[in-house]
This record gives sequence, structure tokens and C-alpha cells, in this order.
Amino acid sequence: MRPLMFGYMRLAVSDDPDENAAIEGELRRYTQGEGFELERLFIERLGVSDESAFFALVDALKTTEIKHVIVPSLWHFARLPGLQAAMRDHIEGELGARLWVIQNTIQQPGSVAS
Repeated sequence: MRPLMFGYMRLAVSDDPDENAAIEGELRRYTQGEGFELERLFIERLGVSDESAFFALVDALKTTEIKHVIVPSLWHFARLPGLQAAMRDHIEGELGARLWVIQNTIQQPGSVAS
């Protein structure tokens, strides 16, 4: 059995279902390519729900043996670099999990494909 990993993403600004599905599919492919199985994908839906997917992820890291998290980029945590660093530090430093950032393999919302 492959080791388990959590995923985290923020819905694309456009809320384009195809773009969001493509990001989710890429996360799943990358996870499997690295020898993991994606146990659960936490999806942040800003303005849609009172529940924070990030806090749910933190709770899951505290209550399970899973210690790997994959994100498309740090942009999915926050737009401000300081907040990105704080969220990363919390996952890696305080919770002892490894954060996998696959920034250069997925086109981010608002970026231009090369």
C-alpha cells in the first residue's frame, strides 16, 4: 500500500470548473508519480463556506499519521508572501509534515501558458 498524502487547493479565481478539475487532476497525477496516494483533497472555497479548508487540513494533520501535504503553489495558501511563509512554517515546523509544492508543473490562475 502506498503512503498517504493530503492535498490542499484554493478554487481558481475564475471558478472555471474545467480549470479547477485540471488542477485537481494534476495534483492526483503528481502524488501518484511520487509514490503516494491522495487520501483527501481540502478545497478552499472563499466566500462560499464558513469552514476553512486550511483549518480542517491542520486538524487532520494533528489527528492522523499522514505527514505529507501537496499544494499546486504557495499562492493557494495566500497571495501575500508573509502569510504564505507563515502557513508553510505552521505545516512543516509546528506540525512536522512535509509540504510538497509543485508550482512549476501547473499553470496558475491568471498566468500565461508558455
